[in-house]
Amino acid sequence: MFPLLCLMLAACAPAQPERSADTRLIATDPVLARALGDPLMSDPDLASRNEANAAVGFADSSALPVLSATSSQRQAARDAARLELLEGGPIPELPEARADPGGKALGPLAGPADLLAALGAPETCAARLREDFGLAADLPAVASVMPQAMVVQAGGADSAPCRIRIIRYHTAAAPQDVLQYHYTRARRAGLRAGRHTLPEDIIAATGKRGESLVVHVRPGMNGFSSVDLLYRAP
Repeated sequence: MFPLLCLMLAACAPAQPERSADTRLIATDPVLARALGDPLMSDPDLASRNEANAAVGFADSSALPVLSATSSQRQAARDAARLELLEGGPIPELPEARADPGGKALGPLAGPADLLAALGAPETCAARLREDFGLAADLPAVASVMPQAMVVQAGGADSAPCRIRIIRYHTAAAPQDVLQYHYTRARRAGLRAGRHTLPEDIIAATGKRGESLVVHVRPGMNGFSSVDLLYRAP
């Protein structure tokens, strides 16, 4: 009697819909699942984003970039950066790193207070920051993003004393090449630039009018270099 009842219940149970090949692929690929399930950047009140876009500093997805940087891509990124720099003249030697720390380590989890402190900007600037990828396309030469780079976050503000750009990007170029690129840009803009290796690779530069450029570089996912580019105009 009991086996017969089990068979009857099984027959009455609703049939499970057959999952499509695409659905099965997403279920077995955590990168795709995370990308499709990630909160939309257009919704400012989602928990993983800053409330009301008041500040830049949400946790970036560690699943990006999906592709791996190959040795040929690293060389191509290095060549593209050097060709761009050579258009402006000889490339200066990257200086020896200073012994003192260049500030706090940053990265995708750094909050607005840490980002603003790295630039020497007032804490009140946090309320003026907005997130907008268009800001990455409107950068002065001193704060240029490396060629062939992938911008993953862009934000800033445009009113004094908060004329700020905060750009995060990934590049296949090696950290040494990233440092060389931004050091050269800083020097050509007339900034006093120094290099630090503590707590991570950093180029820190300041100008006579209060201009500042701070670049943090660290090894990223899949062989890429992760870069935080911070700029404050005078």
